[in-house]
Amino acid sequence: MTITYDPKHPLYLDEADVRGELTRVYDLCHGCRLCFKFCSSFPTLFSYVDSHEDQDAGRLTPAEQDQVIDECFQCKLCYVNCPYIPELHEWALDFPRLMLRAQAMRHATGQVTLRKRATTSIMGHTDALGTVASAVAPVANRVMGAKPNSVVRRAVAATAGVSAVRLLPPYAKTRFSTWFKKRNRPVITKKQGEVAVFPTCLVEYQQPGVGKDLVRVYERNGVECSMIDGAGCCGAPYLHSGDVDSFTKVAVRQVKALAAAVRSGKDIVVPQPTCGYVLKKDYVDYVGGPDAELVARHTFDSSEYLMNLHKAEGTELDTEFAGTVPETISYHIPCHLKAQNIGLRSRDLMKMTGAKIKLIDQCSGIDGMWGLKAGNEEYSLPLAVKLGEKVTAAGSEAVVGDCHLANTAIDEQTGAVAVHPLNIIARAYGIPETD
Repeated sequence: MTITYDPKHPLYLDEADVRGELTRVYDLCHGCRLCFKFCSSFPTLFSYVDSHEDQDAGRLTPAEQDQVIDECFQCKLCYVNCPYIPELHEWALDFPRLMLRAQAMRHATGQVTLRKRATTSIMGHTDALGTVASAVAPVANRVMGAKPNSVVRRAVAATAGVSAVRLLPPYAKTRFSTWFKKRNRPVITKKQGEVAVFPTCLVEYQQPGVGKDLVRVYERNGVECSMIDGAGCCGAPYLHSGDVDSFTKVAVRQVKALAAAVRSGKDIVVPQPTCGYVLKKDYVDYVGGPDAELVARHTFDSSEYLMNLHKAEGTELDTEFAGTVPETISYHIPCHLKAQNIGLRSRDLMKMTGAKIKLIDQCSGIDGMWGLKAGNEEYSLPLAVKLGEKVTAAGSEAVVGDCHLANTAIDEQTGAVAVHPLNIIARAYGIPETD
């Protein structure tokens, strides 16, 4: 049994070694039980161990170990709250990264079904899907927007492995990069920074309005914006499904493009938390080297960058908000922003408008494509229901969240259209919403 989270370690994919490490960690988690409330993985684990009189985690079968793995959707909340992480304790426990290791082992040793591999392959090609779907957006959206559990949605579930009952985010007719290239660039008289926007698949193909408002808010505050030459999907769908080879190929390509942008004097800003986490954390693990570390040091969440600018000596944000400001805002805290350990920068940014912020601290159970996969509804939907209940109970004028997929879950459960923090800031400045 080897305690390692290094994908380049010679025993990283060794099944016997991985299962030995699973036994060690499962035993420690069973003894602690601090994380029982974060996802179904832990209650499932505890029930398996408790079923044995001696409560020995070593008695779990491989199938039982794998069930715990399958229920993990990489929210990272157990790591955020764990007192035994590598930086703090000799037990060096990192449950999410162990789950990634176990997923990779199962993928490498042929324990992942052909059906699941096909789903990962289809849903992992986000750029190819986005390019095609945005080109035929009305048709694609009619299929994706068909009534849950309808014949059309069941057919999609049968062929592509996408849940027939979850609400899916629609595609935009015009991609963010297309708008960016054609827009009229303002003259920035007082330059306070220079960034390259990593739009993410969600902003590029499905929610370009977030990217548009990001650029307009940044430019209003003297930050020059550019696009990253050659940027595409961060690769998270592959990583979280155990396809390390495909993820690493994507990551190597992205690190090269991102590092070139940083060396040209720009910081990287990311408007979606999962992708920001991948750039900051996972590229260092799976690619490594000076370029990956350079990218990690210069990557910022979109609100994080603005608040850093506001607090730094010699720079500040425009705090004249003459536009529309909601009186109350329910702000959903994405798990992958918590995992970045940067504080609640979006909340702090929106508070400057004078709005009263109510925090919604409840995981959406999405994690990219995990919550949208057919077969995961049993575990993902209860979390979405809890999120919807908290949003409804808050009763705020506006609902806001950094993660578009979590926002879609809010829409699914409540009918409220949740927006990105930078959409709120743009409207507060009086910047009009445009197509």
